[in-house]
Amino acid sequence: MNFNEYQDAAKRTLYGNEQVLTNCALGLAGESGQVVDLVKNYTFKGKKLSREELVHEMGDVLWYLSQIAEWADIPFDEVAKANIAELNRRYPTGFKKHE
Repeated sequence: MNFNEYQDAAKRTLYGNEQVLTNCALGLAGESGQVVDLVKNYTFKGKKLSREELVHEMGDVLWYLSQIAEWADIPFDEVAKANIAELNRRYPTGFKKHE
């Protein structure tokens, strides 16, 4: 599945009214917080990092991102391609740790 296919499949579950953008932005913040909490609890509280929970929460983040793009009429593939182009510009030979 490519990003545009995901975006199209995900939009069938989009609900809301004129506040769709606000709902999606707030949802993105909340779901990103869930990912952060999983990492925080693993890093600082010694809890096991559940792959299943991480996949679930990352999927929720992906859904909200795709629907913000949908609202703005931006193909999700465009977002991914632009991000890779930016990373290639910043790190043309890949990221290297400076010693």
